[in-house]
Amino acid sequence: MKTSIILLSLCLCSTVSFAKTVNTTSSLNEQVGYSFGYLMGRSNAESVKELDLDAFILGLKTAAQGNPSTLTDEEMASVLTQHKKRSDAKQLIELKQKAEANALIGAAFMANNAKKSGIQTTSSGLQYQILKQGSGKSPKASALVKVNYEGRLIDGTVFDSSIARDQPANFQVSQVIQGWTEGLQLMKEGSQYRFFIPAKLGYGQIGSGDVIEPNSTLIFDVELLEILPNPSK
Repeated sequence: MKTSIILLSLCLCSTVSFAKTVNTTSSLNEQVGYSFGYLMGRSNAESVKELDLDAFILGLKTAAQGNPSTLTDEEMASVLTQHKKRSDAKQLIELKQKAEANALIGAAFMANNAKKSGIQTTSSGLQYQILKQGSGKSPKASALVKVNYEGRLIDGTVFDSSIARDQPANFQVSQVIQGWTEGLQLMKEGSQYRFFIPAKLGYGQIGSGDVIEPNSTLIFDVELLEILPNPSK
């Protein structure tokens, strides 16, 4: 568990027994302390939601005032290790449950999507739709390409977009997720395709960042602008 250092220091301004209401008639110090405490508490609510906040502040004040702890360093290290193991186990269970749910949702989406007009499915499970057919060459896995793209979840959440940044991306075809590597080689320069990528061809059971959860099915609109000269040749 990571708790903001700022939150720890601001708690020094609090007291376990502080029960009076703070409002605009309170002293400036009380209003400042309350404001900092509330805002930091709101920002770190997820991190501290399982803590006994009274005990947390008591420990903080005891140490800050130079008083001895009622627990030895070894005892504190032991309970914190137990807490971390319990938190990690809970996180793993939650991730597994989320991954299983996303897998079912993704499978249903792909099965329904495959029935729609204009959707083509490859042997790997990649689905694609030709939005515009180009007339240039098709890239190989070793090729460098310039593309414009937008990626979103099946609920419509956009998680990445070179189009929004107005900055096309350059990369080697083989150095992206499997769904992209396969899909790009189906395209010709000037083409615009829509890829429907199952999790196994995307970020799998790990996911990516805070937005792409484990076993997320992804949708990408991709425009292959050009195949770039390969400097290694």
